[in-house]
Amino acid sequence: MSDKKLSHIDSAGKANMVNVADKPDMYREAVASGFIKLDEQTIDLINNNTLKKGDVLTVAEIAGIQAAKKTSDLIPLCHPLYITKIDVECTIKPDGVYVESRVICTGKTGVEMEALTAVSTALLTIYDMCKAVDKEMMISDIKLVNKEKRTI
Repeated sequence: MSDKKLSHIDSAGKANMVNVADKPDMYREAVASGFIKLDEQTIDLINNNTLKKGDVLTVAEIAGIQAAKKTSDLIPLCHPLYITKIDVECTIKPDGVYVESRVICTGKTGVEMEALTAVSTALLTIYDMCKAVDKEMMISDIKLVNKEKRTI
């Protein structure tokens, strides 16, 4: 059995926001990705920018950026962070759209949740914008690809 403990649980087993006051500020970066499977007609509509709701990829990228900035409002025990950069990129593939986010900050805690929230929200935005024409969409493979921290 592992000696690992959950950091967000106090000694009584209650949810607890971790105190990061004594941690040093560090450069922190996280990359996350995910995928939404779409039918061929939907991909054509996105490529030709002919969906009624507009430019799917641009709207999804902006939604992902906005969501990353709101992560601490959405996930109860996440710390509010001073994010210095958020990139969200949607790439059309033969069977859907691949989304990747990169979030950077200088702070006491990582930006993994912000990167995952950006990807999740971008994918949900694509789903919302395409739901009238594609009833078989499937969101999958949302994951943390990489994280790093280094002394500044």
